[in-house]
Amino acid sequence: MLFLRNRYLAAVALVMLGLAGCTEKDDGAAKPIVYSGPLVETTNVETLVSDSARLQLRLTAPLEQQYENGDMLYRKSVKVQVYDKPGKLIVNTLDAKFGKLDKGKQLYTMRGDVRVANVPQQQTLRTEELFYDKLKRKIYTDTKMKVRVQTPTEVLLGEGLEANEDFSWYRILNPTGTFTLDQAKAQGI
Repeated sequence: MLFLRNRYLAAVALVMLGLAGCTEKDDGAAKPIVYSGPLVETTNVETLVSDSARLQLRLTAPLEQQYENGDMLYRKSVKVQVYDKPGKLIVNTLDAKFGKLDKGKQLYTMRGDVRVANVPQQQTLRTEELFYDKLKRKIYTDTKMKVRVQTPTEVLLGEGLEANEDFSWYRILNPTGTFTLDQAKAQGI
C-alpha cells in the first residue's frame, strides 16, 4: 500500500512539474515599435505644380513633413498661389498658420488666421479654417465657420462659404451682415 501511495505521489509530482513547464515564457525580446511620424522633413519648401508646361500652383512653407501615405503637414505656415490658365499671373493666394494635404483626396486643410485674396478683383476672405479641393477646384468652409469677405466697396460677414478656386465667385451660406468700408472701419469689423 505504501508502494502504491508513493507511486501515486510520484505521478502527481511529475504531472505538476509538466504543467509548470507549460507556462508562456518571456524570451526577453521587445515588441517592435511602429513609427508613425514623418518620413521626410524639408525646410524652406517651394513646390510648383504645372499641367502641360503651364504653372497652376505654387506652394511655399518654412517646413514640410511628408508621411508614408503621401500626406503632407505644414506646421509652421503655408502659402498657396493659384495662377491663371496661361500660368503667368497670380489670381489667388491662400495663407494660413497650419496646413495639411490629404494626398489621396487632393484636399488641403488650412487653419489659423486663414486669408484668401483674389488679386485681380481685390477681394479678401478671412476665416479660421478653410478647405481647398484641388480636384474639384473649389474652396469652402464648414457651415458654422465664421467668414469675413472684403471687396473694394464693402465688408460681408457670415457663416460658411463656398467659392471657386480663384475666388472670383463665392457664396456665403448664412450671411449675417453687410457693411460699407466706412461702416466696418467705424465699428471695428
